[in-house]
Amino acid sequence: MPDSPHLTPRGRRRPRNGVRAVAAVGVVLAVAAGGSYAAGLGPFARGDDGPDPAALEQARAFLADWSAGRLPSAAGRTTSPGTAQEVLQSFTAGLDIDKPRLTAAREAEETGDGTLDVPFTARMPITGLGTWTYESRLPLREQDDGGWKVEWRLSLVHPRLSDTEKFRLEREETSPPEVTDRDGTSLSNGAYPSLTPLLGRLAGGAGGGPRGAVELVDRTTGETVRTEASFGRKPDPATAGRPVRTTLDADWQSAAEEALTEADGKNAALVALRIDNGEVLAMANSPSGGFNRAASGTYAPGSTWKIVTTSALLLKDAVGPDDVVDCPKYLTVGKEFHNVETSEYPGATFRKDFTESCNTAFISLRGKLDDGELGEVARTYFGVGQEWHIGIPTYDGSVPVPKDETEKAASMIGQGRVQANPLIMASVTATAVSGRFHQPSVTAGAPDETRTEPLPGTVVSRLRELMRATVTDGTAHVLADLPGEIGAKTGTAEVSDDQDNNGWLVAHRGNVAVAAVVEEGVTGGGSAGPVVHSLLSAVPEDPS
Repeated sequence: MPDSPHLTPRGRRRPRNGVRAVAAVGVVLAVAAGGSYAAGLGPFARGDDGPDPAALEQARAFLADWSAGRLPSAAGRTTSPGTAQEVLQSFTAGLDIDKPRLTAAREAEETGDGTLDVPFTARMPITGLGTWTYESRLPLREQDDGGWKVEWRLSLVHPRLSDTEKFRLEREETSPPEVTDRDGTSLSNGAYPSLTPLLGRLAGGAGGGPRGAVELVDRTTGETVRTEASFGRKPDPATAGRPVRTTLDADWQSAAEEALTEADGKNAALVALRIDNGEVLAMANSPSGGFNRAASGTYAPGSTWKIVTTSALLLKDAVGPDDVVDCPKYLTVGKEFHNVETSEYPGATFRKDFTESCNTAFISLRGKLDDGELGEVARTYFGVGQEWHIGIPTYDGSVPVPKDETEKAASMIGQGRVQANPLIMASVTATAVSGRFHQPSVTAGAPDETRTEPLPGTVVSRLRELMRATVTDGTAHVLADLPGEIGAKTGTAEVSDDQDNNGWLVAHRGNVAVAAVVEEGVTGGGSAGPVVHSLLSAVPEDPS
């Protein structure tokens, strides 16, 4: 085919020997809601070999208009505005597409047929189902006035859209399966509003979520030619119609929902799980709808993390409960650290430092641990930072190697870049007092890819002793009036200079470990303490 005169604007050289020119645009042409692009911003100066920058700018502008729903403007950039607007409108409306995301490739090509092609990726969010992603190409042709327009073709919308075939959205009506507790009691977000973030996930995981498909069909007969995209999980025929049974306990869940009323309207979360196997008995959030902060939240755990720090120190025999570790008001390590309410305990033992949650004492012991050792202990013995599969999405914690001494000091007390949530800290508590990590679970049969080692018995016995003393003689005294051998650890985590601290409390009694966080709760004992007290007051000392 002879070279097209439309590919050679005045003053521009043709590629020789019939080799097409490929132009690296230089930046990802990510198309978001935006307007036209000014001329002259392309990567090629006038007179250089390669596609005209004005063509690339027109392609970006067309995709930007289409993405933002400015369909008359997008259509006006084509060689057939009326038809283009009608097709673009019917395509997005007919397939329930909301806010397309259109991203141009890094390269543009001279095709040899008189057009310049700009490949692009289309991500089409289909309401209630998911995102349909595909690749297409945008042809541009130079006009008589030297400008460029998108040469209208059905195939630019999608390569298989044509005069004989179109797309049709098929939705499959499904009823979500019933979700029950461990004993078969039905759980609903009406009776247990905190479960709202979980129930849809649990039902969808069992094939109970919305399902549908984008079908390519014959325009004349309506017969399906092929399935372009499928959404939703097909139910397992072996379990279809059966309820989804969870590890939750309806009584514990109800008590957890009630306990969060003690947070006085603040954002809060609570998890209770069995120590012997990690099964979650209750998972509650306040507010009850939306984000599942109990399992997916990312918080600095504050002084509840001292359980892990203490484990690391005990594993090295670096400190004993009766060793004197002074607790001054302040300690400077790059910045000034202090204790809650700037308390101090001169000549304190390590036991006193733990029960009173002395930050400066723990920070003074940082030299006893290698820089990456705290994270390694968290991962190896507590499973923190490994990938958990509990039956719902989770954030599984992070303990990065500190960048400097200041960050190392902060990590000793659960600050800096240490991140956790109530699910993680309930599991940490269960591991500390039993010696063995069990991957938490909300449903049975979840794969366990974690690899951990048991804590030595001497470490476990000392942790139990220290946590018990924190209830009888320390900052978790709010739980001292409850029956049973309760051990606990409070935590106060700084957030920012203009926000109150988050309050934490973790506890264990019998075969249950509990963790609660109250955002901007100021102190752990004062905010999370009443939450845990309420829960443990309402349930048996041990689950059945």
